[in-house]
Amino acid sequence: MVKPPVAGEIALLLDLLDEAYDRSAWHGPNLRGSLRGLTAGEAAWQPAPDRNAIWQVVLHCAYWKYAVRRRISGAGKRGSFARSGSNWFPLPSPANAAAWRSDLALLDAEHAALRAVVETLRPAGLAKLRGGSTVRRLAVGIAAHDLYHAGQVRLLIRLAGAKTRRRKA
Repeated sequence: MVKPPVAGEIALLLDLLDEAYDRSAWHGPNLRGSLRGLTAGEAAWQPAPDRNAIWQVVLHCAYWKYAVRRRISGAGKRGSFARSGSNWFPLPSPANAAAWRSDLALLDAEHAALRAVVETLRPAGLAKLRGGSTVRRLAVGIAAHDLYHAGQVRLLIRLAGAKTRRRKA
């Protein structure tokens, strides 16, 4: 059953997206806060050869922000993501500080672009189906996706033995 839109729901979705990504939240570190202060070397560390590094999680999150934005807006050329491929990406070569900053900037840019699309929505549009899900479900889902991967990043930091940091999310 599709829920009818409620007053202020767009604002609530924007708050949810922002808390999951880069605004202070009650639950602890969000995605961007979990990445704060990591070096390229720490971000490239893999717990095993067939397991993803934090860096790959960053590109994965950027990709899904792009994919959800395209689904919600119904616009944008398929395959126009900044990296070739989809979902999971190999580590860049070379995996250096400049490439790490560039991929963090890509994540920030994709979040800003997604947020801009959500800002333009009308409450009645939240119940529209896009790719088998409602626009509302896509927006909530991508926020949950950020939070899931924020936890994964924190776990990878611990597994790597990287210096634990007290971070303000």
